[in-house]
Amino acid sequence: MKIAIAGLGRMGGQIAQKLAENGHIVIAHNRSHEPIDEAVTHGAIAAYDKQDVINNFDGEPVILWIMLPAEIIDAQLDSWLDILPAGSVVIDGGNSDYRGDAARAERAKAKNVAMLDIGTSGGVWGITNGFSMMVGGDESAYQTVKPALDTLSQPNGGHRYFGASGSGHYVKMVHNAIEYGMMESLAEGYQMLKEGPYRDLNLAEAGDVWQQSSVVTSWLNDLSRQALHENPELSGISGVVAESGEARWTLETAQQLNIELPAIQAAFDVRLASQTGKTNFATKLLAAMRNKFGGHDINGQQ
Repeated sequence: MKIAIAGLGRMGGQIAQKLAENGHIVIAHNRSHEPIDEAVTHGAIAAYDKQDVINNFDGEPVILWIMLPAEIIDAQLDSWLDILPAGSVVIDGGNSDYRGDAARAERAKAKNVAMLDIGTSGGVWGITNGFSMMVGGDESAYQTVKPALDTLSQPNGGHRYFGASGSGHYVKMVHNAIEYGMMESLAEGYQMLKEGPYRDLNLAEAGDVWQQSSVVTSWLNDLSRQALHENPELSGISGVVAESGEARWTLETAQQLNIELPAIQAAFDVRLASQTGKTNFATKLLAAMRNKFGGHDINGQQ
């Protein structure tokens, strides 16, 4: 199928590459030109401005996947809606706040454009392992884009449709909040190994055995043990850990619903405290994990 990808950052670039290398016609667009040129080396077609994207569809409806930060999605969506032809489909694949999705879908509908919110997980490993995609919005549009999602999910990922606008981003938001808690628990456990009564324990080897069919076997533990094999003291890591917004939104929603989330709240608070200087071995390992799965800056940037 023919699909445009707008926003060729860490994940957007990999999405464009995976689709292009697997037989889809990919129109690659980005604010700066270097990521477009990189996508072209993988078989994509360059589109250096928005109108180039539209022109490459030869007057037909456009399928557009936007992969941009939450803080700019509204402005970017509106600029696209000004030029997209009727019958087009727009996918918001970034980590947008689900609470704005209904309004975005209504603005798209007013232009006869269908909107999907697709929460996308897999980090920088999605191109190899497959992406996990959580879909909300127009169900007929979901059927339209399924061929692309099937490709992106290979070999070990997947996708599911969850319902009304916002539901895809909501499921992804809760996923990320769970991730905070799981990461914090692992990081604290490794800190206990390092600073407990047995000071000569090999943390990486403990992670190795935990990864061999124990109850805590997981991708996050695998990444943790890798980081500790490579850098046992986590030298050069400040321990400042960014928060992307999704745990914050989860906690805000939980408060409105009178749902207590003590583990997620505690994990979120640790990240906030790290940004004010309260760092330790556990927060260093959190930063190392984020770098391993998402390519995030090792010292606290998004």
